[in-house]
Amino acid sequence: MKISTQLDANMQYFSQVLQPDINFDVVYRVISVGGRNACLYFIDGFTKDDTLLRLMQAFVSVKADAMPQDAHEFSKLYLPYGEVGMETDSDVVITQLLAGVPCMLVDGYDRCFTIDCRTYPARGVGEPEKDKVLRGSRDGFVETLVFNTALIRRRIRDPRMRMEIMGVGESSHTDIAICYMDGRVDTDLLSKIKGRLSRLHVDALTMNQESLAECIYPHKWYNPFPKFRFSERPDTAAASVLEGNIVILVDNSPAAMILPSSIFDIIEEADDYYFPPMTGTYLRLSRMVIFFLTLFLTPIWLLLMQNPGWIPDWLSFIQVTDEIHVALIFQLLILEFAIDGLRLAAVNTPSMLTTPLSVIAGIVLGEYSVKSGWFNSETMLYMAFVTIAGYSQTSFELGFALKFLRVMILLLTHFLNAWGFAIGTAISLSALIFNKTIAGKSYIYPLIPFSLKELKKRLFRNRLPYMEKTGGQQ
Repeated sequence: MKISTQLDANMQYFSQVLQPDINFDVVYRVISVGGRNACLYFIDGFTKDDTLLRLMQAFVSVKADAMPQDAHEFSKLYLPYGEVGMETDSDVVITQLLAGVPCMLVDGYDRCFTIDCRTYPARGVGEPEKDKVLRGSRDGFVETLVFNTALIRRRIRDPRMRMEIMGVGESSHTDIAICYMDGRVDTDLLSKIKGRLSRLHVDALTMNQESLAECIYPHKWYNPFPKFRFSERPDTAAASVLEGNIVILVDNSPAAMILPSSIFDIIEEADDYYFPPMTGTYLRLSRMVIFFLTLFLTPIWLLLMQNPGWIPDWLSFIQVTDEIHVALIFQLLILEFAIDGLRLAAVNTPSMLTTPLSVIAGIVLGEYSVKSGWFNSETMLYMAFVTIAGYSQTSFELGFALKFLRVMILLLTHFLNAWGFAIGTAISLSALIFNKTIAGKSYIYPLIPFSLKELKKRLFRNRLPYMEKTGGQQ
């Protein structure tokens, strides 16, 4: 429906759709502006009351003979606010109103004035719990989209920075911001992402970024390696934009989706760049070594335990010395699931009980489970290392991908011995080698296709390039 010049007709339609007599938070106020009736709609809790009060005081002073015939002239003369728009489609108006934007209808005008003086309940931009750093900024994304875009804008003061907004979801109309650097971004990938977002037919993004990721890239669900990188740090998102990547922000989500992302992008962390090149290189290489140890440590140990003759003398200490009551494969699998159970319990445990329950769980599951004969101390040791190593990188998705592949290799090793280990290793490497980013490029570039120059950048943290200013020129 188009906005009519008759205020009564507009109010009747808005009352039928919004049901303000039932929805207590939908508020409307009939006022007089220059001798004409007007109606102001807003959502309680989403509006700056002091701003509305000042606008209404300004409307009182408007004289009847000074009222312009054109709605555009009225907005210029008597709407003293920065973010003012005019809409003719009532559906667009209702969507903006439910997003928190106050809307005003004036009798005689076939336009609805939208006054973006909304405010959302929001928490502080404190350091995220997951993406912590030893050195660097301590701010993080929050659930309010405008705050998140401002955190990136604060770091990139370049007119080529672009932030486009779209709405997704037939019911939710969730705001999505696409951030990129004009001139550096892959234009083909940008067009592909915009096209997929514009063609999305989904009722609501109930799971925020995860729902959007599944809609953007619905293929190859059987490959566990993540296709997207998520970060709650605005400095990481800003650096990715400057590198030519695309950052997608979803309203009500405190994480940024960075794409395209390869395995090297996901392994990287902000600490690599907040320390000198030597320290950053050490942190990066350590993380990569731990990446492979997390995947292969327990399967290799199980393989050697099944073939004791393969163990050299200098590694004889890794053999199980105590009597084995439960098969090693079952011990490893039970601990794999038990660790996930403890992780879920830690998430749902009240913070005041976290410390005492952690001590009790450590004593019971560590000391007594070994004494009872269920587990051997060597099994507990290697699984403890794998568990801790899984937190050496920030990506939850990558941690679970390694877990799924590790369990597969363990099972194949148990049933097929050395052949099973070889098959499991081949499947794991194939999941990396034949995987593709959302841009259709190799997931392990610069290994495939090989580029020595780019590989050095991925493995070693080089100094940032710079040029000294000479004579006013860079």
